[in-house]
Amino acid sequence: MRKEANLVAKRSTFHFPTAAVAQNGSNDEEVFCGIVLAGGEGKRLQPFIKSLGKGTLPKQYVNFIGSRSMLECTLHRAEKLMPSARLLTVISESHLRYPEVREQFATRSRDTVIVQPENKETGPGLILPLLHLYKRYPNSVVLVLPSDHFIGEEDRLMAHVRQAYLAVKRDPSQLILLGVKPDRDEPDYGYLLPNKNRVGIGPGMSEISWFIEKPDQKTARRLIRAGGLWNTMIMVFKTKTVLHWVSRLVPELYQQFEQIYEAIGTSSEADVVRNIYGQLKPMNFSKELLEPLVKNYPSSVVVLPVPDLLWSDWGTASRIMDVLAKIGKVPRLDNSRRITGKKIGGGYRFARQLVPFEGDSHMPQLGPEVKLAVNKL
Repeated sequence: MRKEANLVAKRSTFHFPTAAVAQNGSNDEEVFCGIVLAGGEGKRLQPFIKSLGKGTLPKQYVNFIGSRSMLECTLHRAEKLMPSARLLTVISESHLRYPEVREQFATRSRDTVIVQPENKETGPGLILPLLHLYKRYPNSVVLVLPSDHFIGEEDRLMAHVRQAYLAVKRDPSQLILLGVKPDRDEPDYGYLLPNKNRVGIGPGMSEISWFIEKPDQKTARRLIRAGGLWNTMIMVFKTKTVLHWVSRLVPELYQQFEQIYEAIGTSSEADVVRNIYGQLKPMNFSKELLEPLVKNYPSSVVVLPVPDLLWSDWGTASRIMDVLAKIGKVPRLDNSRRITGKKIGGGYRFARQLVPFEGDSHMPQLGPEVKLAVNKL
């Protein structure tokens, strides 16, 4: 299977040129970067958010508990393994009408906030920031984090993320997904079934025999009985590897994004992005790329289980209340922030300096052994 994947790679249609000089170092520099997915609207959760007195604010910007929003918790989590300058967040333009959103991005470097004209699902939402990373760091390894997940044991999760990073450095052809053991048959999650073929790039990692996004309840139960895991959509991979697979599996979409890549950094970038997004059909990254990738090239995707992890995709009120009951917390009933973001000249001002967020008291911190490992990245 590995030989087959290498043969396919040689036939790849992927041919984005790299910039002559990367913005933050040598083109050959292998750096660890991140993408936080925050482009969604969270419509299913809107009634619950309104009941908390937070209006129509998309869920990732809501401070349900603690001192940060879900997005801010995710950014803080990623910044334990990389500097803020190498962490991109993709959002939708409509989000900027909310003062809370402008405030949460006010202290972040503007070139780390990638704004989509509209939300076209997780496919375009991931490919667009990948293009920006490839232009700046073509040899980068990328961590992808959704912004609407609750993570209980951050220490454990980030230790496994680092393990995945080291594995990708050993074998850049691999895409590594982090999986969690289900505690119920949740049909709205993605599932993956590890097989018995352990891979040598890292401990505990296996190939995937079956991957399915949002199965029916009967199928979900069968997968759990067979040892299936929830797909957290937390991924680690080489930037150019996933762009290669986009070019192989969704070539029409790839060709559209080629035009965006050429326009990045030019005066026509905004117009080109808006024009292309007007033509795009929504595409779910798991359903339309990961599923066929596992089916057709199974040796290219690896699962790394994260044991004993309290993880939840906060897409429904019942999931939120279930987790809050487990940890003994209640949701916040009011906004505690002072709004400071200002609209200027039809756009929004982003401060150039980066200010790290302080830890929440209920969130575990990285242990000394993980901090030591992070310093070596």
